[in-house]
Order: sequence, then C-alpha cells, then structure tokens
Amino acid sequence: MKVWQGLYAMVWLIVLELLVAIDPRPPSWSIYVHVALGVLIVVLATGNFVGVRRTSAPGRTKRTVRATLGLSVAMVPLGVLLWADVGAAWQVLLGYSFWDLVHVLHVVLALAILAQAASAATAYDMWEEQEFSQNTTPGETPPPPQGRPKTVH
Repeated sequence: MKVWQGLYAMVWLIVLELLVAIDPRPPSWSIYVHVALGVLIVVLATGNFVGVRRTSAPGRTKRTVRATLGLSVAMVPLGVLLWADVGAAWQVLLGYSFWDLVHVLHVVLALAILAQAASAATAYDMWEEQEFSQNTTPGETPPPPQGRPKTVH
C-alpha cells in the first residue's frame, strides 16, 4: 500500500469505526467489530507513521502522523476500562460515573484521531503532489492534477 493510500484508508476506517460505535443500543456482536476495527486502526496508524517517516515530508506532517499513532494507542487502555465496566458504580461528578467520564474521553479522542488523520492525509498528499509550490490567484479554484505523480522522497 502506498503511503497516501494508507493515510486515506485510516480516515475511512475511523469513520466506519464511529458508525459501528454510534448505536445507543448496540447489538452484542458490535463490540467485536469495534475491537477489530480498533486494532486495525492502531496497525494502520503504525504503518502510516513508519511510511511517512521514511519520506522527506515536512516535519509538521510527520508530527501529525506521530500524534495520530499516539492517540490511537491511548485508546486501547480506555477501551479496556470501558469493556471491563471499571468505575461504572463510582459517582464522580454531577451524577456521572467514572465509566461515563472515560466513555466521553474515548469518544473525544476518537474524533481527535479522525481530525488528525484527515489533516495528515491531506498534508502528505499536497506535499507529494508538490501543491505547496503552486500558488493560485485569489478567487481561482483550479481543477485537481491529472493522475498521481511519482512519489518524492
């Protein structure tokens, strides 16, 4: 898989993950799909980090991909706490349990991962196609380039 493909695949995999997890009354099988997709996200985030790191892409893009990997790894212990119902009976804040707070954090991090992954995919794609060096005139929206150029390393 080419680097740009892995980066965009990550975005769509996260969207699929969110769609699986959004059901307020999920069927029993959905937890297994959720976990499997989560594992795939961590694997893909690792591959994306390694792939982008091997290029001469800008530092900001590399840092964004690294942050995406870090966030995806941070989701694992949160998911385990949720699955094990840790803190479900511990009232912490305004009637919310520790489990509720972990759940909110899990969702917020999922949205952050989606934002980071989309940002990294777009930045890498623009760098690879050398669009940063092609200015446009104000008010102009040029058509997309034809085909994929050779990867710049």
